[in-house]
Amino acid sequence: MLTLRSLGLTSTILACALTVQAQQTTAIRGRVTTSDGSPAEAVTVGIKGRSQGAITNSQGEYVIERVRPGQYTLVISAVGLKSEEKAVTVEAGQSASVDFALTENAQQLREVVISGNRTNKFNRSASTDVGKMPLSNLENPQVYATVGKELLTEQVVFTVDDATRNAPGLQKMWDATGRGGDGGAFYASRGFIVSSQLRNGVAGNVTSDIDAINLEKLEVIKGPSATLFGSSLTSYGGLVNRVTKKPLDTFGGELNVAAGSYGFHRVSADVNLVDGNTPAEQPKTLAFRLNTAYTYEDSFQNLDYPGFTRNLAVAPSLQFRPSDRLTVNVDAEIYKGTNVGKQIIFFNSTSAALGYDRADKTPLNYRQSYQGEGLTQDSRSTNLFGQVQYRISPSITSTTYLTSSHSFSNGFGPYFYLQPNNRLIRADQSTDNSQRTVFEAQQLFNGDFQLGSLRNRVVVGLDFLRVNSDVNFLGGTFDTISLDASRATIRGFNGASVAAKYAATAPGNYLVTTKTNTYSAFASDVLNLTDQLSVLAALRLDHFDNKGGLYYSPVQAYSQTTLSPKFGLVYQPVPERVSVFANYQNSFTNLGVYLTADGNNPIARPERANQWEGGVKLDAANGRLSATVSYYDIRVKDRLRVLGYTPQFVAISAQDATQRSKGVEVSVIANPLRGFNVVGGFSYNDSKFENTAEDVNGRRPNTASSPIVANAWLSYRQPEGILKGLGAGFGGNYANENRIQNTATNVFTLPSYTILNASLFYDQPKYRISAKVDNLTDKQYWTGYTTMNPQRLRSIVGSVAYKF
Repeated sequence: MLTLRSLGLTSTILACALTVQAQQTTAIRGRVTTSDGSPAEAVTVGIKGRSQGAITNSQGEYVIERVRPGQYTLVISAVGLKSEEKAVTVEAGQSASVDFALTENAQQLREVVISGNRTNKFNRSASTDVGKMPLSNLENPQVYATVGKELLTEQVVFTVDDATRNAPGLQKMWDATGRGGDGGAFYASRGFIVSSQLRNGVAGNVTSDIDAINLEKLEVIKGPSATLFGSSLTSYGGLVNRVTKKPLDTFGGELNVAAGSYGFHRVSADVNLVDGNTPAEQPKTLAFRLNTAYTYEDSFQNLDYPGFTRNLAVAPSLQFRPSDRLTVNVDAEIYKGTNVGKQIIFFNSTSAALGYDRADKTPLNYRQSYQGEGLTQDSRSTNLFGQVQYRISPSITSTTYLTSSHSFSNGFGPYFYLQPNNRLIRADQSTDNSQRTVFEAQQLFNGDFQLGSLRNRVVVGLDFLRVNSDVNFLGGTFDTISLDASRATIRGFNGASVAAKYAATAPGNYLVTTKTNTYSAFASDVLNLTDQLSVLAALRLDHFDNKGGLYYSPVQAYSQTTLSPKFGLVYQPVPERVSVFANYQNSFTNLGVYLTADGNNPIARPERANQWEGGVKLDAANGRLSATVSYYDIRVKDRLRVLGYTPQFVAISAQDATQRSKGVEVSVIANPLRGFNVVGGFSYNDSKFENTAEDVNGRRPNTASSPIVANAWLSYRQPEGILKGLGAGFGGNYANENRIQNTATNVFTLPSYTILNASLFYDQPKYRISAKVDNLTDKQYWTGYTTMNPQRLRSIVGSVAYKF
């Protein structure tokens, strides 16, 4: 069996080897600050007369790698700033350090960047988490989309759910329910279900609506990604990673008040405190940031008794930097809420029996809430996160992550079934002190070194993931009513009546008590064969240990070891402007013990998804245009195919089914004119079952979402003059028909939809006034994950923010 001790020995040897190689590495690093000591973000630092350069991060830091020994001149520049130069001498094997101090203060820097506005302000051209190493988008053979806080502020977005509408190829399927263990929102990507279970690249699930108060950016990483992220927290369609805000080096913040339709009201704060004893021109030794928000909203289904959502989010973050080599980050996310479950309609009858096969033909009243008061649920999600980063040498960095993710819920969970003859089954699945805990420990060693004349960027990682479930579902059918029932009958399905029924007759219980440990080691290397050609090779060794327990019925304990490879190729015909890429990516699912037709109980082979993808990425027109076009083909093999059931309703299966998913994705982020920005995306997905049960063979899975989805956002902000800071945005989302029931004898369709949104804002140094309209045309539309879920009608929200 794999042990952490043996994996640790391996990583130590590799780290030592990297340290030896690092002696050949030369780099220029430093920090750019404003006149008041604040970090200067998004400033370009380049070597005069050469194409090498870097862009400062949120801490004002930059690193220019692969610099040969010699004398150079560094140049810093940003939109609206006067360029500044400094001479630097680089010696073999030694990292040079050069800092810059701008004459502008932090506020002036923000103003000149906005005034110039020739940069692509919605584009994030690099990521650390996607490849577990710092890589620009052009260098990474994997496709991903980034949604930054700048776009979210302009759109007046308050939740991660709303942020995802800007990610190409991602479609929301199911709203968050808040249930402990499985209550988070579900999306579809590349024909597979995805949920947001990662934060800063490691475990960080939230089972209720996720507030965007501490969201720096949202990364939607496409395709099977088990090699670097494992299989437990990802899907074959990819993953959603939330990158949170970090403490800054200056005192400041923002207070925000918002209110709008359906009783919506919200108060939020973002406050940053720093160590006043640290000299102004130096990075702060200690910094603290608090993001918090309280939100309340009624359901748009406000007939009889409306549902509601009430959430409190508290996200403190502490950064400690005792030296320029050591940084410690500690933060938390604490979510507490009370909600009434959103109306989810299931099916246990065929469309032929119902007499209709489309959501827009159902006799349901779109605005009707088919329940009474008191069917509430209390939920909590708590994420604790620690990161220790230590620079061993100029080119070797150690990063240690410790994270704990805990979800809890207690209360009612109403749901419904459509029935023939215009009738509706009303049911409840409550959770009784249900909880799920995920603990992850991850150790990374990152290296950037020369092997002869070849540049290597390497990450070696160890990972331990523990998932403990202690979930108790209980409930059952409450009653069956006519869709035109009286108001008194509709209100009869309420918290008091359901509790009385459970007291009279004990409800059925469904327990989930499984416990799993996953031990992993992985390594990835990006090798630059030339300045224009690079290759990526990565491999994960994953040992899965299921301790058994209950998942509605007994689950047998088992262990399984799996390899997951990944390869990539990037060629830049125009360096730092155009890249042509290809990748092979892999993911897997541990299926456990199953029953065969001859009565045996073998351990199933891991189900595998293999993706081949190719495309083109652009970062052209001096950064004004960022675009990605790709074609992918995913094949899932070794799926279990149900042959029938025993008298005890145990599935009899064969492991020979497959699923194909292929398609095209396009993403564009552009700044064609001064003050004018465009974000857009398009995806087409063709997904179908192969070699499986006859009633679904060759058909699109009913969890695969709409084949075609698109998103767009156009915005203009006045860059100068008396109306400087005044802006407006307009855009929306399109999805074509979605078959949520799709067999040879039963098809039920959610119709296509186009949802339009708009915003108006006036942004000044000390305040911001904003307003938005979502679902501008008051469109009735549905999403669904095998279900029919009505979505919110037109809503208007206004917001006022004070900055300090």
